[in-house]
Amino acid sequence: MGKDGKLTRRGFVKGSAGATIGGVGAAGLWGTNSAWAGANDRVRVAVIGIRKMGKGHISGFAGMKNVEVAALCDVDENLFAERVKTRLTDKGKPSPKLYTDIRKLLENKDIDAVVIATPNHWHALAAIWAMQAGKHVSVEKPCCHNFFEGQQLVKAAKKYKVMVQHGAEQRSNPCSQSMAKFLDEGGLGEVYLAKGICYKWRKTIGHVPDEPVPAGVDYDLWLGPAPKRAFSRNRFHYNWHWNWDYGNGDMGNQGAHEMDIARWGLGVKLPTRVCAMGGHFMFDDDQNTPNTLMATFEFGNEKGGGDKKKILQFETRHWISNREDGMWMTGNADLDTGYMVSGSNTVGNLFYGSKGYMAKDASKWQTYMGKNREPGATGSGGGDHNQNYIDAIRHGDPAEFNKSIEEGFYSCALIHLGNISYRLGRSLDFDPIKQRFINDDAANAMLTRDYRKPFVVPTIV
Repeated sequence: MGKDGKLTRRGFVKGSAGATIGGVGAAGLWGTNSAWAGANDRVRVAVIGIRKMGKGHISGFAGMKNVEVAALCDVDENLFAERVKTRLTDKGKPSPKLYTDIRKLLENKDIDAVVIATPNHWHALAAIWAMQAGKHVSVEKPCCHNFFEGQQLVKAAKKYKVMVQHGAEQRSNPCSQSMAKFLDEGGLGEVYLAKGICYKWRKTIGHVPDEPVPAGVDYDLWLGPAPKRAFSRNRFHYNWHWNWDYGNGDMGNQGAHEMDIARWGLGVKLPTRVCAMGGHFMFDDDQNTPNTLMATFEFGNEKGGGDKKKILQFETRHWISNREDGMWMTGNADLDTGYMVSGSNTVGNLFYGSKGYMAKDASKWQTYMGKNREPGATGSGGGDHNQNYIDAIRHGDPAEFNKSIEEGFYSCALIHLGNISYRLGRSLDFDPIKQRFINDDAANAMLTRDYRKPFVVPTIV
């Protein structure tokens, strides 16, 4: 570690497209150290954050050909034994090295790539440190806890020239790819409005008093960039989502997927205006993010008719809700939870154009055309985001692949801009070129945060 707390770039080879690294050319593995030589295409992956999403990543990478889950990292040592046994050794996989401190993990030159599934407030710092250490990076959604962090991620991906993937998994989904192609080619005519829907039934988290830190938990390291405060289980496993210091509410949790699809299908980047309102309704508990939120974003559209603009509308509801479209009317009542439609939840997107409208979930989209809303074109299909990451490491070009993290930043930026509008209680004007609010010091101050040393997200130059 340097004196400023930033990870040094030990072992990092500043390669470029077409260069030979570790004896393997561009047609083979894109690597950052001599571990690639003679590696027989084996990619050694470390999973950082192994509780909820991390469990799936362990199993996903462990099941791939010539991929080894070589290390696990988590501040909660109580999780290691179960993860190693049930997801690796019981399935005949080797036991990984175990770390509680990401900085120690990143010193291991045998690790080629990392997947980051920590709480949101650690995403950007962990990703940048990993890039500086020469590791390929897949960082869960949202890739950043605030706007500034997303800007630095994009700069870092361009500077360090390793593979950087955002956890917007629908980007690897043929269903979403055909959706974007259909809309871009004018299948709905002029698409003027996109809607993101995140209706997930979430119970109250109640009130939980502060208490001593549980045995086996490095709580100071868990806090990382966030302010120092006492331990509470309502600010720890999963419920951190509902606290501004660590999470971004449900628009930045489940909604990060639907925001990405809405922006992608609408064909926009950053807005000119944002207005959000909502609240934390019904429940008196420790949550301080909204459980109901309606955010609207306005974008310029020089090629459009009328007012020459496009609108993206995002809505989060937490309890009693309707289904919005016939496509979602028959949820599976046997499922208590679900990624998209279940007995309780409705999660997806709507697009409105001059020729008709489209409803979409993770695996299917359906159009309804004309005044009579007659069923039209449709698409479907699933993908494997983790496999896409590994394939890119073996055969990709960072200059091309890393455009995905910039797309991830734009989608996450809308989440952060919407939350700022909600927290300030007013609409805001934004300059998409300067990437600043217009004549609004209070709003601009919320584009970043005060970092607790040494866990400071660096400004990349």
